[in-house]
Amino acid sequence: MPAHRLPALSGRLAIPAQTRTSPAPLLDGFNTAAAEEAHHTLLGCLRSLRWARRVADHRPYPTLDALLAACDEAAYDLGPGDLTEALATESLPALPQDAYGAAHMALNAAHAAYEARFGHAFVICLSAVPPGESLDHVLTGIRSRLTNDPEDERVVAAEELRRLAKQRLTRLLQGAGA
Repeated sequence: MPAHRLPALSGRLAIPAQTRTSPAPLLDGFNTAAAEEAHHTLLGCLRSLRWARRVADHRPYPTLDALLAACDEAAYDLGPGDLTEALATESLPALPQDAYGAAHMALNAAHAAYEARFGHAFVICLSAVPPGESLDHVLTGIRSRLTNDPEDERVVAAEELRRLAKQRLTRLLQGAGA
């Protein structure tokens, strides 16, 4: 017999009711779109046919968070060929409009060295970086990642691709990319 008695619940459950909110209109549109249209939308976020098919085939998603979790799961399962496919279409982030010529030269040189070493474009997600710091962040990132072993760099690049895909899809479905 327990030392403490539990209070009588009088037939009521002690679990709070969960309310389901309706998905955002753009998420609803994604959920109900034809498979080809959903694939096209997803390929605009990450150029991996396997990733796009997997995410699209598991629709509908009740919330944006559920969709983003599925995107993560599908991205973690990408094999080397899938990563090569996705990396082949990526490009260097655009420089801010007010970047000076020397910055363009430094970024181009660093990117060329990166591509020569790893055989693909440098990818980095700048979602948490203030716009005024993006150039420094990209240059610092390229320079520090140039010291990576090629296999370690593929892991880092895959993580950056995963973050980029989620950022792009979030923007699309919140209306910023529509």
